[in-house]
Amino acid sequence: MEGYGPASRRRRGVLRRKEMPLWQELPLLLIVAFCLAVLIRTFLVQAFYIPSGSMQSTLEIQDRVLVNKVVYDMRDPLRGEIVVFRGTDDWAPEVTEPVSNAFLAKLGRTVGDLVGVSRPGERDFIKRVIGLPGDKVACCDEQGRITVNGVGIDEAYIAEGFNSDLNQPPIAGQCTSRRFNELTVPAGQMFVMGDHRSVSQDARCQGPVPIENIIGRAFVVVWPSDRFTSLDVPDVWKRFEEEHPTAAGVRAAPQPKEAPVVAADIFPLLLTVVLSARSGMSFVTRRRRLRA
Repeated sequence: MEGYGPASRRRRGVLRRKEMPLWQELPLLLIVAFCLAVLIRTFLVQAFYIPSGSMQSTLEIQDRVLVNKVVYDMRDPLRGEIVVFRGTDDWAPEVTEPVSNAFLAKLGRTVGDLVGVSRPGERDFIKRVIGLPGDKVACCDEQGRITVNGVGIDEAYIAEGFNSDLNQPPIAGQCTSRRFNELTVPAGQMFVMGDHRSVSQDARCQGPVPIENIIGRAFVVVWPSDRFTSLDVPDVWKRFEEEHPTAAGVRAAPQPKEAPVVAADIFPLLLTVVLSARSGMSFVTRRRRLRA
């Protein structure tokens, strides 16, 4: 009879072998989830904690944004975009709070850094791109606006009271004044500024930053939940780009990266582990099932 033959017994054996105790499956799935989080953080998207008020009111202290880490592998940055980057040696750290050296604190920072939820390093900054290679950036015109290539920019995203003092003369090494002399952005670099001009320490006083130092583009505020919003390029910069297109190839072609190849090799392995954990079957068992 069909229900009592050898084939039926083999099928029942396969079903029994598919079962896996929760205490065995859960740790394996947690490990896989952790590995996936590390890979995503390393190659695709990273959460970034806002440590200071230099981008108010666009970004508030303790906001968390998601940063696209691959977009600039496919194109150059655009004026008006908000980017996370590594500052040069000339940039003073924004994160100056003392940190605990206790073992658990170090472990927590290490795990948090791996999955992308820790605080930024002292050389990580978030600013808005104002000028790209060849642009002439200065402040101010008769209306107190920054100018790029002689064109005044109406920056509606700068809240009232967040701009620098127009009457204070420039001071070398400080960004307390709104005024600064015209600067031509060097090849391969970008001129960045914070939206809270009265407190932001940026390219006005610390110099342009190599475009190759960009970690990624901030594209959405994800926390707190009541501040969830996308970080689109302001319309004023879109219009400026249409009228004054960025020169193609603002930086040298990036060197080939081997890391994504490694990631591509790991993903199929992780997928195999997940499927094996869910099914509880070895490859040999699958072949037996097919023969049955």
